[in-house]
Amino acid sequence: MASLARRIRLLAPLAALVLLSHSASSKDGPPNGRDVTPFADALRLVADGRETFRFDTFGDEAFWGETLRLHEALAQTTPRRALELGLKIDADALSRRLASDLRRGRVNLDDPANTVALLKQDAVVGITGIFDPAGQLVSVGTQCALCHSTVDDSLLPGVGRRLDGWANRDLDVGQIIASAPDLSVFVRLLGVDADAVRAVLRGWGAGKFDASLLLDGKTAGPNGSSAVLIPPAFGLAGINLHTWTGWGSVPHWNALVANLEMGGQGTFFDRRLDNAAQFPIAAREGFGNVRRTPDVVTAKLPALHFYQLALRAPRPPRDSFDAGAARRGQDVFAQRCAVCHVPPIYTEPGHNLHPPSDIGIDAFQSERSPAHGYRTSPLAGLWTHGKGGYYHDGRFPTLEAVVSHYESALGFTLSDGERSDLVEFLKSL
Repeated sequence: MASLARRIRLLAPLAALVLLSHSASSKDGPPNGRDVTPFADALRLVADGRETFRFDTFGDEAFWGETLRLHEALAQTTPRRALELGLKIDADALSRRLASDLRRGRVNLDDPANTVALLKQDAVVGITGIFDPAGQLVSVGTQCALCHSTVDDSLLPGVGRRLDGWANRDLDVGQIIASAPDLSVFVRLLGVDADAVRAVLRGWGAGKFDASLLLDGKTAGPNGSSAVLIPPAFGLAGINLHTWTGWGSVPHWNALVANLEMGGQGTFFDRRLDNAAQFPIAAREGFGNVRRTPDVVTAKLPALHFYQLALRAPRPPRDSFDAGAARRGQDVFAQRCAVCHVPPIYTEPGHNLHPPSDIGIDAFQSERSPAHGYRTSPLAGLWTHGKGGYYHDGRFPTLEAVVSHYESALGFTLSDGERSDLVEFLKSL
């Protein structure tokens, strides 16, 4: 019933637009000689894709619940601790009473039973609790929204309306996974004991995830952890490669993540993972050709792709940058940066990938990708994902540090004023 209610709520405004379009048509054909079918299909795909992005587990409860038994850990986690770990609460999913009680401080945030209550209301962003007829939490699944959504904090810090596509830089994925009672699957794949697995996972830090860990087994990089920052999933329309290191397009990465990272039940094919020298675990386990039945992933990929392309990069608040400095900084950007970060998509149209030498950094993460390079990251909405630092691993704490790095790496010099103006322009995107 909850899923049906969501569908009705999501589809109602879209259906109204489609009906208006059809009502304008005559018996002899579409309005003004135009076929409204593509528009109706687009609206349906957006609605279906949002449902998938927000609520579909792709059958991954078999991994998170039955294998890792993560639900047992969540059932012992207080709401306060869940919020500290970066989990977010969807205010729109809360009953009026619970929302009111949270706002007035009447909910005991130190009682794990209230975490279970939030799961029962389907209010924990990116996590679905599965309950038996007696109301006991018996499993748990995850969604795309877990890492690639946050909330606007409109009710409380960590509690508010969803912001789809935003990187959740508060989320400590490693700590959450490390809390699972059974990590034997990681022990088997990595060939180390459970304590070592937990040490690796806890070393990732907030806002980071290592999608390559169970492919190549590397646990540490030149700057410490092997994990990278969670990237945003908005502003991808017109952009080719989806990840920091250019693994592939949006639907390629969605299929990889749904099947190999989330533990979903579907089909995935990428023979590059058969390269045992680069991906010893993936090659040994046959991750380059996964065929699980029934396949509950593949049919969801088109709409999921369509919805992500519909997520525009959010504009920054007006008071978050100096508008006059940003206008001056735009000229600096055009002279120094726009050759790669081409407006208005702010990356290269085409195969937007560079060797590490082009940007003056080490090759550790690029060599973990079959593409062997770093994507020119699109910059729109940059203001939303500065927490945790910049670049794929957060190595530069500020935009000023990023600009200084490029001055050194590319051999040009800016005045103090130009550098400051350029930073304000970047904040304005």
